[in-house]
Amino acid sequence: MLSSQPDRSQPVDRTQPIDRTQPDRKAKAAAVPFGGRRTGGGPLSRMLEDIETTLARDPSITSRAEAVFHSTLPALWIHRVAHRLYGRRHRIAARVLTSCARVLTGIEIHPGARIGRRLFIDHGTGVVIGETAVLGDDVTIYQQVTLGAVGWWRDTLRPSGDRRHPEVGDRVTLGVNATVLGPLTIGDDALIGAHALVLGDVAAGSRVMGEPTVARPRKKADLRTDSA
Repeated sequence: MLSSQPDRSQPVDRTQPIDRTQPDRKAKAAAVPFGGRRTGGGPLSRMLEDIETTLARDPSITSRAEAVFHSTLPALWIHRVAHRLYGRRHRIAARVLTSCARVLTGIEIHPGARIGRRLFIDHGTGVVIGETAVLGDDVTIYQQVTLGAVGWWRDTLRPSGDRRHPEVGDRVTLGVNATVLGPLTIGDDALIGAHALVLGDVAAGSRVMGEPTVARPRKKADLRTDSA
């Protein structure tokens, strides 16, 4: 029977160059994220990856069991099923699932939207992601964010199949109540601040901030009204 072990009785020729195109075991182990779990493309692996992502990005979550009940995960898991159904022309079934997810979590993701890996939606209430939206990997979204179209009066004039919603790159953060409208592109590592309105492309690594509230001294008339 042939042995799979190398013949160690022969001296090793160290004059030959080492093939570094194949990573060794230590390099492979170092490349495995999330505490040693290999996260492939299977449904269970993706779910474990989602749990680890939620645990890592929400300081209020203290265990994996608690992370399962975070609003992100039911919305994300239901969307994956609905997206498959939508792609196979089972549009009514996909819509029913999407409606259930919205009732359960307050998050509305159209079944046609394409979502990357490790999406994290904090709080989630009021988040809307449109049909032709595309999200990259490691995107973070806060509550009340809209990734929508400009409006039906423009969309009905677009050729069938054209993108109507934003394309969001990898590692993008969308702050509270940010509104991003139209078939624009947000580059990798961009930060869209709270209450920002985005109607054009955003370059990679850029920061787009909403207009801050300005504090002004109260007038005497206001003080008299309050004391009345």
